[in-house]
Amino acid sequence: MTNHYTGSGYNNFYGNRQQKPKTFRYFIVLLIGVFLGSAISLSLTYYYLPQMLTMRGVRSFDGQPIKIEAQQDLTVYSAVARKAMPSVVGITTVTLQRDAFFGTQRKIPSLGTGVIVDERGYILTNSHVVGDGNVEEIMAILYDGEKVPAEVIWNDRSLDLAVIKVEGTGLPVAELGDSDKLEVGEIAIAIGNPLGLNFERTITQGIVSGLNRTIPLDGNETIENLVQTDASINPGNSGGPLLNAQGQVIGINTAKIRSGEGLGFAIPINTAKPIVDQIIEKGEFTRVYLGIRGVNIDVFESITGVNLQADQGVYIAEILADSPADKAGLRSGDVIIKIQGNEVKAMGSLQRELYKYRPGDKVNVTVLRNGKEETYEIVFAND
Repeated sequence: MTNHYTGSGYNNFYGNRQQKPKTFRYFIVLLIGVFLGSAISLSLTYYYLPQMLTMRGVRSFDGQPIKIEAQQDLTVYSAVARKAMPSVVGITTVTLQRDAFFGTQRKIPSLGTGVIVDERGYILTNSHVVGDGNVEEIMAILYDGEKVPAEVIWNDRSLDLAVIKVEGTGLPVAELGDSDKLEVGEIAIAIGNPLGLNFERTITQGIVSGLNRTIPLDGNETIENLVQTDASINPGNSGGPLLNAQGQVIGINTAKIRSGEGLGFAIPINTAKPIVDQIIEKGEFTRVYLGIRGVNIDVFESITGVNLQADQGVYIAEILADSPADKAGLRSGDVIIKIQGNEVKAMGSLQRELYKYRPGDKVNVTVLRNGKEETYEIVFAND
């Protein structure tokens, strides 16, 4: 009987069996290498990772909880909202609109925002929110939803600021910041009622995108020294607060300016502070009297074709008799360029400077006369 396991077939069979132990040994060696490499990596990670994390400020590994500074910034918006929201009010107005065919008609109420600046019910907002003072009815919607009537105490169209008052005591008051210390890039948070009461007390966040912005309004008017932000500001946000990371009011938002997407503007709170302080102290605001009729120099030059040799300022077209300007020695044809060392760029900045002072205050007014700077001391009187 022939043995089928002799010859080359037999040798091949055992040859294959002899190769398998070698392959298995290679696999074992590879597995041991992977295991040892992993063990070394884990040991090094265990030893060096705490030091690496500590250097990055993530954890000190001294038993204290992990602290990641970046995550703390995520809570600043809710903290600011919690602090400032109770002082924010909605403002609704009704104005009378005349119709040539049907006579006087009631206009659909408009909506804006305001912020309480005194516990007795003084509220700061935009002038255009209250119809520049020409309104039939004003209502303020408080944080708890209560609607109370309000009246206009003061407003200025050129500044787009107004103060209204409601009856009350112990109302929640916003903390006012210092807009002169603002820096581009810091956090800016807006609170308001965009597009109606369905979105009341909406909070939007961004940064201070720019400072000292000047924006043209209707005709030859401009509004100056504005804070620019990319926090969303829409109709209904007007008059609401722009806040910093401490929840302090640094500006009053205005949607009067038609801007592009991502461009919002606010009136610096320091522009309003002297007005608010006097109203809170006396219950009214008295503007000082300078006694001139002036015009922006660019307007004067465009109308007359005369070069005033000044880049900015207010051209004095007329001096009123026995006025503070007359008594100080100012003349028609002078160009006011500074008040107490602060630049006067146009009529808007002149008015803002005058709001800082009270009747009886003495200030130095610098004018450009015949190409030379001259300074005069003026004593302000009541408007």
